[in-house]
Amino acid sequence: MKFILYNIGKTDMSYLKQGIEDYCKRVTHFIDFSIVDLPNAKTGHNMPPEIVKEKEGEIITKALSKSDFIVLLDENGSEFTSRKFAGWLNNLMNQGYKQLAFVSGGAYGFSEDIHKLAGYKLSLSKMTWPHQMVRLLFVEQLYRACTILKGMNYHND
Repeated sequence: MKFILYNIGKTDMSYLKQGIEDYCKRVTHFIDFSIVDLPNAKTGHNMPPEIVKEKEGEIITKALSKSDFIVLLDENGSEFTSRKFAGWLNNLMNQGYKQLAFVSGGAYGFSEDIHKLAGYKLSLSKMTWPHQMVRLLFVEQLYRACTILKGMNYHND
């Protein structure tokens, strides 16, 4: 099974980029994982958020495969403890999906079309985080889940 994190836009903050790269290396010891940065939607300064979300939705839709199990990183999604997240991932891995596609959207969230494609919505917190920081938080939690599933000494309850 392959895991992919799709992001709208690039990570340009060097300290976040370094952390993401570090955890990506760690994660790939356990699973087939990659990050795909999708281009920002071409929008004007005063474009309404709904139009921005629609344009980003088109970009996301083109990147996804029809066989993907799609998980949106969305503030209104379900929240887990780290152990429950690991169990949830383990359950998905045992269901025979070819690819898990995690999607981090733009500043305004996701279009209705993208919400309809989602198999699940996952919240990392009810707090609002910069989208570039969400990438680091997600990859760290993915690594943590892998170590929990392998019984390694990384996570402390």
